Amino acid sequence: MNKPQSHAGATKWEPSPNNLEPFWMGFTPNRAFKQRPRMIARAKDMHYYDMGGRAVLDGSAGLWCCNAGHCRGPIVEAIQKSAAELDFSPTFQYGHPKVFELASRLATMAPGDLNYAFFCNSGSEAADSALKIALAYQRSIGQASRTRLIGRERGYHGVNFGGISVGGMVANRKMFGAMIAGVDHLPHTYNRKEQAFSRGEPDWGVHLADELERLVALHDASTIAAVIVEPMAGSTGVLAPPKGYLKRLREICDKHGILLIFDEVITGFGRLGHAFAAERFGVIPDLLTFAKGVTSGTVPMGGVMCRQKIYDAFMTGPDHVIELFHGYTYTGHPIAAAAGVATMDVYRDEKLFERARKLENVWADAAFTLKGHPLVEDIRTIGLVAGIDLKPIEGKPALRGYKAMENAFHDHGFMLRIAADTIELSPPLIVSENQIDEIFSDKLPKILASVA
Repeated sequence: MNKPQSHAGATKWEPSPNNLEPFWMGFTPNRAFKQRPRMIARAKDMHYYDMGGRAVLDGSAGLWCCNAGHCRGPIVEAIQKSAAELDFSPTFQYGHPKVFELASRLATMAPGDLNYAFFCNSGSEAADSALKIALAYQRSIGQASRTRLIGRERGYHGVNFGGISVGGMVANRKMFGAMIAGVDHLPHTYNRKEQAFSRGEPDWGVHLADELERLVALHDASTIAAVIVEPMAGSTGVLAPPKGYLKRLREICDKHGILLIFDEVITGFGRLGHAFAAERFGVIPDLLTFAKGVTSGTVPMGGVMCRQKIYDAFMTGPDHVIELFHGYTYTGHPIAAAAGVATMDVYRDEKLFERARKLENVWADAAFTLKGHPLVEDIRTIGLVAGIDLKPIEGKPALRGYKAMENAFHDHGFMLRIAADTIELSPPLIVSENQIDEIFSDKLPKILASVA
C-alpha cells in the first residue's frame, strides 16, 4: 500500500483507492467495498445522503440503532450542550447528574423489578457485562459451582469473547479458537417447514424450550449460572420466538435456580412496539442487555438492567468496599448519557413505541405482498422488523444477498442489511405508511429484479 499523504490546509477529503485503503472495515468484504464504495456523508430523519447529495432511504435504522431517525434536533442539541459543558467525567468513585437521570428513566421504563442500570459502551460489552454479573451473583449467594453458561444456536451476543462463546453464529466463532469454557447451546427456533411465512410469533416450536431440561440433566443445575437468549434473534435473519417459548424458558430457569438473560440490544426501545420485548412477551428476565436505540445510535452506549435481587446480593459487607469489580473508562459517559435522556424524551413525546405497534400490521401486510415472488423463499415479520430469505445462487451462497444490498444502495437509493441471502429490514420508528409502501411496492421489487 502507498501511504496516503497528509496535506496541511486540505479542505475536502475525496475517496480514492489509496486513501480508502488504511481503514480495515469490520463485517465487510474490504476488497469488494473499496472497488465500489458506498459512502455516506450526512443523514436526516429517514434518509442518508451520499457524497453527491443523493438521498438513500434507510431501511435498517443504520445498524438496528437509529430508532428515532437521524440527526433529530433535541438529541443533537443535548449532545452539543453536553460536549460544551462536560466533555468527560469518570464514574469510578465519582458521578455526574445525567447518568443518574438516565438510569432512573430506564428503571421506570423497564418491566417488573428491573430497577438498576449498569452502563457500558456497546451491545458486545453489555453481553459480557451481563455474563460476568450473572457469574458473580451466583458466587455472592453461595452458588460458586454455577459457572456454566447456556446460549443458543444462531444467537448473536456481540463480538467479545464472552459473547461469541455463548453466541451461535459459526462465522463469528470459527477463526478465533479459544472460547470461554463451560458453555453449551440450546437449539435455534427456526423450522421453515413448520413456520414458513409467519407473522409475529410462530405457532410451532414452544417445545424447543424444553431442550433446556435436557441440558440441565446433562450438566446438572448446580453447575449452570445463566441462560442468555435474544427474545427475537435479529442478526441471524429475524427469528421471532414461538408462542409460549420465552415463558417456558422462564419457568425452567426458575425451577432450577438459573438466571435468565434477555439480550435486547436490537429489540429494546420500540423495535417490537414496546420499550422492551420483555414487556411484549410478558416475561421478566433477571438481566436485560441494551444498547443501539438507547441513544438512537448517536453516541456509543450500552448497558444491563438488573433485577432487585441481583443488585441486593452485591450490597453486603463494609460500605466502603467495592461490590463489583467491573466497569469501563467510558461507563456512563456524560455525552452518551445526555444523548440517552434526550432520546427517551423523543420516544415519549412522539409516542414512537405506540407508533410502532400501530404500524406493525401495515408493515406485515406490505412485506407479505412479496410472497410468491420466485426469488423469495420465506418472509418473517414481527414489530417493525422483516426477514426475507432469498433463493441462493447455486454454488454461490450469500452472493445474491450481497448483490441485493449493493444494488439497493447504488441503483435504488435504499439501505438494507443482509445476513447471507436474507434481507433484514428494520426502519426507524418514524417511517411513514407511504415510505413502507415505497419499500415493498417499489424499491424491493426492483432490487429483486436486479439480482434475478
